[in-house]
Amino acid sequence: MEKAEIIAGTKWSIDPSHSEIGFRVKHLMITNVKGVFKEFTADILADDDDFTNARVVVRINPSSIDTGDTQRDAHLRSADFFDAENHPEIRFTATSLEQSGHKGAFVMTGDLDIRGNSRKISLDVIFEGLMKDPWGNRKAGFSVTGKINRKDWGLNWNAALEAGGMLVSDEVRITCEVQLVMS
Repeated sequence: MEKAEIIAGTKWSIDPSHSEIGFRVKHLMITNVKGVFKEFTADILADDDDFTNARVVVRINPSSIDTGDTQRDAHLRSADFFDAENHPEIRFTATSLEQSGHKGAFVMTGDLDIRGNSRKISLDVIFEGLMKDPWGNRKAGFSVTGKINRKDWGLNWNAALEAGGMLVSDEVRITCEVQLVMS
């Protein structure tokens, strides 16, 4: 998609009470630890309800991480991982959205910035549909998944296990359920 194609359009924003930005990572190489970010926003400019050429910018507050364990969350906010004090924003800026496979399935490519490091990633996107809520607000739903290697962004902390392997896997699986509302 060529960003200059959209001159005027419809503004959409993320509905945080009906959306979740989450992740999963292997712990001890045998189980998954899940977490979510509680604070995030998104600015989307689309051609009405056609998101093919949409401009998308998502901002996440890394200090809002919640894995259900306050000690682990504090460690993830520290310089060992997100260094949230010095890098208060994770940002994803989409650069393209291309149909893949069946109708409603897309690959969204963009730049993910964590800790001041920017890398291009691709995410699988399923367009779940459009709907008006009981109050007349136009909504759009998306499921977004993908995986990244955390070390590409300098999130290198780990510990070797006595039996072999590492405490935390390098691969992080991204899982998002997103509901947009027309602004």
